[in-house]
Amino acid sequence: MDKININELSFEELEKFIEDLGEKKFHARQIFKWLHREKVLDFEQMTDISKALREKLQEKTYILELKVIECQKSKKDGTMKFLIELPDNNAIESVLMRYHHGNTICVSSEVGCKMGCKFCASTKEGFVRQLTASEIEGQLLTVERYTGEKISNIVYMGIGEPLDNYDNVVKSIRLINYPLGLNIGARHISVSTCGIVPNIYRLAKENIQCTLSISLHATTDEKRRETMPIANKYTIKEILDACKEYIRLTGRRISFEYALIYGQNDSKAEAIALAKLLRGMIAHVNLIPVNEIKNGIYKKAPENRIEDFMNTLNSCGVVTTVRRELGSDIDAACGQLRNKYIDKTVDLTRKKYIKKEE
Repeated sequence: MDKININELSFEELEKFIEDLGEKKFHARQIFKWLHREKVLDFEQMTDISKALREKLQEKTYILELKVIECQKSKKDGTMKFLIELPDNNAIESVLMRYHHGNTICVSSEVGCKMGCKFCASTKEGFVRQLTASEIEGQLLTVERYTGEKISNIVYMGIGEPLDNYDNVVKSIRLINYPLGLNIGARHISVSTCGIVPNIYRLAKENIQCTLSISLHATTDEKRRETMPIANKYTIKEILDACKEYIRLTGRRISFEYALIYGQNDSKAEAIALAKLLRGMIAHVNLIPVNEIKNGIYKKAPENRIEDFMNTLNSCGVVTTVRRELGSDIDAACGQLRNKYIDKTVDLTRKKYIKKEE
């Protein structure tokens, strides 16, 4: 029988598993703490459980370990970009950002992305698979081990669409939030989506007080379809209706992400149109100077246009801020470091193949 990934078990599942081993279920509390709070990678480090139980765990399970392939650190602001290897040799990205209120990690939820947003590097290599809940949480554990620093905030805004991997993302939030583990409050967790409407409704009913962020990036369906294929499936009205239900059920303010693309969606008229769309909602707009990706056609809006856009929204009563550009001297944009790694791996494989043929 194949060993199971013990990190993937919720606390309740771990209790049942321990009982099925013929042990008292209180041991689940000890083991859960060792795995998720102490971040151990060896059962022998679990010093408060018996040797016999450690041997059973060793025989039946394994502890998930993710490995850092590469870490880039910004000389400007200390932002750290991690390329992380999964057990099946796929690679994902995580970014550690430092703010005055604590360290924030941006985690990936999938290997690659199927959403196809034209301004995002994450879609370049296509979609491979969804991450498990433990692989999502594992990014936090790996970065905390690597840096020795505590992470206090999480954003699900890395590679992949979180609400496309709904069950694993929700389970990972519960693992991260659980008091015996990392114990990071749900209000310190933000989930970003490009607008998968049915799963916005589902998330509203989960009784998780996380922040919902909507990647909007346009004020009309026609313009949104130019850059975001998901707009062919769900209209802006459908997304906003789901957001209103989320606010009604959770009482939480929603953040709308808006990537400013020069000459596309950064005019004063667009700002006024956005204010009208969000009128009456508990909302915050987060303006994002678009990342200029390799071979991309979209350019970042000049600073004066970004400032004018922000001031227009604020004057209309919509609280608006501009996201700090962190890690501008490294491959901080979502997908860039992974794409370089894939390109390099493909080149090496091609060279080996050519050499073998010769």
